[in-house]
Amino acid sequence: MTQYIVAYLVAAVIFGILDFLWLSNMASSLYRPVIGEIMADEFRKAPAAAFYFIYLFGIVWFGIKPALISGQWTSALLNGALFGGIAYATYDLTSQAVLKTWSTKITLYDIAWGTFATGTTAALTAYLILRFVKA
Repeated sequence: MTQYIVAYLVAAVIFGILDFLWLSNMASSLYRPVIGEIMADEFRKAPAAAFYFIYLFGIVWFGIKPALISGQWTSALLNGALFGGIAYATYDLTSQAVLKTWSTKITLYDIAWGTFATGTTAALTAYLILRFVKA
């Protein structure tokens, strides 16, 4: 149980840093020009916190847990990337289907980002937990 709690916290730090870097660099150049009219003027903390809480649980359950069981951090890379790609594709393709201003460019960039960020988070977290945290 300790491994999973530590994994959640480590993944939160890693994913938080990655997502902050992505959003702070891409919001104004990728998202705002295309979907600016539907973007909130102010960042809404409660929905963001709910997303991160739930999504991090998914990263740990689907990406990191199998790697901790097998002892192979590399499986977290694949499982995390698959989870991220599927989760981001669900959001992006649904948005593109129902929103007038959502573009294919945003969909493709965002799915690639979710795949990379989630796979990287899962792999780094699994590696660190397997190396430094006793089962």
